[in-house]
Amino acid sequence: MPKHDYTKDDIRQMAKDENVQFLRLMFTDLFGTIKNVEVPISQLEKLLDNKLMFDGSSIDGFVRIEESDMYLYPDLQTWMVFPWSSDRGKIARVICEVYTPDKKPFEGDPRNNLIRVLGDMRKAGFTDFNIGPEPEFFLFKMDENGKPTTDLNDQGSYFDMAPMDMGENCRREIVLTLEDMGFDVEAAHHEVAPGQHEIDFKYADALHAADNIQTFKLVVKTVARKFGLYATFMPKPLTGINGSGMHLNMSLFHKDGNAFYDEKGELQLSQDAYYFLGGLLKHARSYTAICDPTVNSYKRLVPGYEAPVYVAWSGSNRSPLIRVPSSRGLSTRLELRSVDPTANPYLAIAAVLEAGLDGLKNKIVPEKSVDRNIYRMDDKERTDSHITNLPDTLHNALKDLSADEVMRKAMGPHLYASFIEAKNLEYDAYRTQVSKWERDQYLELY
Repeated sequence: MPKHDYTKDDIRQMAKDENVQFLRLMFTDLFGTIKNVEVPISQLEKLLDNKLMFDGSSIDGFVRIEESDMYLYPDLQTWMVFPWSSDRGKIARVICEVYTPDKKPFEGDPRNNLIRVLGDMRKAGFTDFNIGPEPEFFLFKMDENGKPTTDLNDQGSYFDMAPMDMGENCRREIVLTLEDMGFDVEAAHHEVAPGQHEIDFKYADALHAADNIQTFKLVVKTVARKFGLYATFMPKPLTGINGSGMHLNMSLFHKDGNAFYDEKGELQLSQDAYYFLGGLLKHARSYTAICDPTVNSYKRLVPGYEAPVYVAWSGSNRSPLIRVPSSRGLSTRLELRSVDPTANPYLAIAAVLEAGLDGLKNKIVPEKSVDRNIYRMDDKERTDSHITNLPDTLHNALKDLSADEVMRKAMGPHLYASFIEAKNLEYDAYRTQVSKWERDQYLELY
């Protein structure tokens, strides 16, 4: 979406011109869930003056009851009128940062945390970190009570078209809605698995790319319901087929342009690109908990379904964790393939940026690229090539995260402590459950 430098007067005028009657004030909790405070348009002046308050004690990972009053500071660049309207006028949304009662950025707000990490980037001499996300999702049928089933709406596969792809009308409507809202949609197609779809939109600066991911999820779910379908970003909803990822394409900029591009460099990549890549590889096991934050995420990160399992990089092959797409010049970028769409985008982008900055600061040289299919290599070949595995469970990923000071710093102490506590509880709840697979496997055998 294009950047807008809206003033308060612009906002007042657009609200009037569009007959906006309600304001949806959006922010994101620790787990990446979008939260809304909806207020009537009569509260617009209060919002523009940074005087609108809400109760933060009910938000996951935020604050205790006794310190609950928080302020919402709007980012005016994110003003947008939803294309769907009611009889009583339109709804506009604006994304907000959360501030404490003494008017300081609240450390438990993931968006504030990303703003802080972008400050680290600027101190290191860079101007922008651009992110192009590739989120995938499944469309399932809903039952007569409006609850999602696991019945797929099609048996389509990669790039299939109607009539095989029953979700095509829904996907087309999602694209048109996104374009109405100012998104620059670059591609939309059926993915490998039945019922699975991908919509790619143009890169943006890190902060607004994270905003766009959140808005995208909201639109996908809203439009799918109109078609009687349920859209889920769960990484692996069904056994035996590909899961949903959210590859992140990233590029770093300084005053002279793309810091990753060097016409004379090996693969036309700059020394900075290699150091950044070195940092991404060094911290890969540690940021996996942030980029793949659910128990279910690790059902996707298994061999055989195109998701990365091994810590390696390549300029040509799609089996490693990081690949370098072929575009050069301003489009020179690194693609991290492990991230899934349950990740909180503000936390995930902050983590990979800090990992790359650590590579730059400490001049971390990456291992050689691996240009053959890693899945076909045996253990010895992988060991000889210094290829390690990503964590195979949320529990192991959390252990790697807690041992990495750079990644703890990327989250800040408040978010890190809340995240580790919540995710350990999540894993404990999971491991005490007995699954159907276990009963099928063991009940009669023993």
